Amino acid sequence: MDYFKKLLDLLNKEKEEDRNAYLKLTENTGAADRRAQGLSWYPVAIRGTEPGRGDYINVEIERTTHKDMAHQFRFGVPAALFSNHDPQKDRVEGTITYVNNDRLKITLYTDELPDWSRDGKLGVDLLFDNNSYDEMQSAVKQASALSAKPLEGRLINILTGQKSPSFNTLPPVSVPLLNASQAMAVQKILSAQDVAIVHGPPGTGKTTTLVQAIIALHQQNKKQILVVAPSNTAVDLLSEKLTDEGLNVLRIGNPARVSEKLFSLTLDSKMTDHRDNKEVKKLKKQASAYKDMAHKYKRSFGKAERDQRKALFNEAHKIMKDVAATEQHIIDDLVAKAQVITATLVGANHYTIRDVTFDTVVIDEAGQALEPACWIPILKAQKVVLAGDHCQLPPTIKSTEAAKDGLSTTLLEKCAALHPEAVVLLEEQYRMNEAIMGFSSKVFYEGRLKAHVSVAHRLLFEDDMPVSFIDTAGCGFDEQQQGTSLANPEEASFLLKHLARLMTGLNPAASIPTIAVIAPYKEQIRVLNEQLAAHPELLKYNDYIAVNTVDSFQGQERDVVYISMTRSNNEGEIGFLSDIRRMNVALTRARKKLVVIGDSSTLTRLPFYADFINYTEGLNAYESAWAYAGD
Repeated sequence: MDYFKKLLDLLNKEKEEDRNAYLKLTENTGAADRRAQGLSWYPVAIRGTEPGRGDYINVEIERTTHKDMAHQFRFGVPAALFSNHDPQKDRVEGTITYVNNDRLKITLYTDELPDWSRDGKLGVDLLFDNNSYDEMQSAVKQASALSAKPLEGRLINILTGQKSPSFNTLPPVSVPLLNASQAMAVQKILSAQDVAIVHGPPGTGKTTTLVQAIIALHQQNKKQILVVAPSNTAVDLLSEKLTDEGLNVLRIGNPARVSEKLFSLTLDSKMTDHRDNKEVKKLKKQASAYKDMAHKYKRSFGKAERDQRKALFNEAHKIMKDVAATEQHIIDDLVAKAQVITATLVGANHYTIRDVTFDTVVIDEAGQALEPACWIPILKAQKVVLAGDHCQLPPTIKSTEAAKDGLSTTLLEKCAALHPEAVVLLEEQYRMNEAIMGFSSKVFYEGRLKAHVSVAHRLLFEDDMPVSFIDTAGCGFDEQQQGTSLANPEEASFLLKHLARLMTGLNPAASIPTIAVIAPYKEQIRVLNEQLAAHPELLKYNDYIAVNTVDSFQGQERDVVYISMTRSNNEGEIGFLSDIRRMNVALTRARKKLVVIGDSSTLTRLPFYADFINYTEGLNAYESAWAYAGD
């Protein structure tokens, strides 16, 4: 089928781009450079080992310095333990099975630690993640093959537009906690035979709706549900909320935020608490003892010693086979008893649930999910629920060619266009003043959003203007190229002055608002942070102000949001400001006040920004930066 052939081609382009970027970062770079890029922990110390599944060994590792350095280590990614004495030769590969602060666990593909691991100067390198791409490629090929079969391929053919979805007629459900459109979404999910779509604009309670829908699905047929999302953070949020509702949740994989509550839902934790785990511990102890005894013969090469060593290793291996069988029994028991299983998209093919099929699969944050990754859980489903907002940030794609040719169009977006009858738009939002919401509602959501009465008119202070566009045209605040990024120092300075003036004017008795300062360019973020650190009037509010890019604020909200548009040039070039979905995210983070600062003569070359400025004029919320010239 051409549909999947094209998808596979796009995925291969993305894989090549990703691999080349990884090689460029890591080729001929030392451990310190790789550490700075978040691709290496160095130096590390081994804190413990135990026999793992098969003939592998589980190793617990701690980084001993540079503990506050950001890194990209996460559950399920391939990595290698290496010795810096000879990092090319002295290395052994494995998979990360757990990460928390400065400790990680890695399953190494060897049955004993190599000799060089006792000589210090150890580190752990992230390897290129072929596994995720392999899982995606395999799923796309499988979906392609199944699509040719009328019965097994029904769901696939509906999702790709070859067939139409079907719905049962059910009596209306009553969910007291939900508003009308949220209840309608639950109804749609329960009545769908194959696909339902929940379109959740900012602040409309998509997570709350999904949780209630999952509870209702479980009550409807008592069958196990798989709940997945592209990010660990989204999986964690749903796992926690579903547990709070009393469902038995099994979290496959390592939570991003390893709270005690979340860890207790993981396979590791539940296996530890299982009644049969005592037997596993006992057997592992025996196997370790046999291996330790075998090591005593390591440097003796007589035949008798070699035979003895071999016999001890054989005994250890025999015991580990019993361990594997007992562990598999525990896993099967835990998986069977779980009412809801949660995982990332790729984690949906974890060995524990690889062959498990589900009545319903729920994909949250589907607007940020690469389509090939979505096919991994979909292949396990009778019915799929897609939830998200394709009018917000798309998935991150490294290959501009693949993005341009269609990889940035998500399955959610395609299905919403193909099957409008399967879509329910959540229409009531609980975050923003209605003036902040109005522009996005008109442009992205057919004007259908309404603000709940509790937020519709809320203000930072009485008679405040909830939305402002401050026009810097003609002020000479010109953008500056800095490497591959852009900055506008004068616009940054103006923004912080405006913010300081706002804070000074607030009632000292009132609580201090939370503030986001958003800019589209990393260099502008750096400039804003630098100026903020040197701004005496704002220093005391430091704990309340977060400065970052649009992407980092996805899913978050603040009382006050300032946006520095940064671009100001005679050519009217706006670069990726033309990605209006990204701007939709920025414009919808504020609860009580939104201030956008930019150069109208540059921005209005794109009709979207011309419309936004007209919208602010209609609210009497347009100002010129010249009005502040004397400040």
